[in-house]
This record gives sequence, structure tokens and C-alpha cells, in this order.
Amino acid sequence: MKQEKIWREFAALSPELQQQVIDFIAFLRTRYAVTSASSATKRTNLAKEPFIGMWRNRKDMNDSTSWVRGIRQREWMSRDG
Repeated sequence: MKQEKIWREFAALSPELQQQVIDFIAFLRTRYAVTSASSATKRTNLAKEPFIGMWRNRKDMNDSTSWVRGIRQREWMSRDG
């Protein structure tokens, strides 16, 4: 529909129906709003973050998969027993 026709259709409605259209448009705008937070978010250089590499010197963390598996087995065994 062309904007002029939409405007004429809107203007032909009663004030109560016009308010419903306005409310519906407001609902659609809030429901399908594109958030600009992602574009406003500043990227962080993770290599400069203090938590990166904080466990690098731990001998028990050389193989993280084994470490996680061991933790899970200990936790699950303690709950079953």
C-alpha cells in the first residue's frame, strides 16, 4: 500500500480505532525493535584481559579435558554414594 492510501484509511477510522492502530504500531515497534547495543558494544582485546592465562602455570591444568573429566567424576561419585 502506498503511504497516502494508508494515511487516508487511517484518517477514515474513528478516533477509538485510530488509537488502536497507534497502540498496535507501538507494540510492533517494541516487539521487533532492532537493538543497537551490538553496534554500540566496544570490542575488548581479550589478550590484554587479566584473566587470560591465569591458570597457565598450573600443572594439573595441562590437559584441561582430563581435569574437567576428573572433577565431574568426583562430583558425580560423591552425589551417588
